[in-house]
Amino acid sequence: MSESLNRKYKLKSRKTIELLFKEGEQLRSYPFMVYCKAVELPEGIPFQFVFAAPKRQFKKAHDRNRVKRLMFECFRKKKLILEEQLQKEQKQFAFFVIYTQKELPVYADLLQSTEKLMHKINTLISDEK
Repeated sequence: MSESLNRKYKLKSRKTIELLFKEGEQLRSYPFMVYCKAVELPEGIPFQFVFAAPKRQFKKAHDRNRVKRLMFECFRKKKLILEEQLQKEQKQFAFFVIYTQKELPVYADLLQSTEKLMHKINTLISDEK
C-alpha cells in the first residue's frame, strides 16, 4: 500500500454518482460534506473519490481547481487510514467529497480536517454491518 492515488481511485461512473446522492449517507465534517455508500467497484480497490468545489463559492475556475487539487493531495496523504479499515472489513465504498468553506483552504488546515474526516468515515464503516 503506497501513498499514490492513481486513476483507479477516481469515481467516473455516472450511475454510481447518482446512486450516491439518492441512497448514500451524508456525512459532515467541516469544511467537507461527503456522500458515501458501500458499492461494488470494478477495479477491486477499496474506494473511489470525486472531489467538488462549488461554483457558487468559487467563481473563478482556477480557484475551484486549486481547491480540488489541494483536497486530492490531502486525501492522497491520508488515504492509508481509510484503506486499511476497508480492507479489514472487506468492503468497497464510493465517496463524493464537496468542499463547503467560502475561503480558499490553507494546506495544513485542510490536511488536519481530512484526517478528522477519515476517522469519522472509519467509524461509519465499522458501524455499518
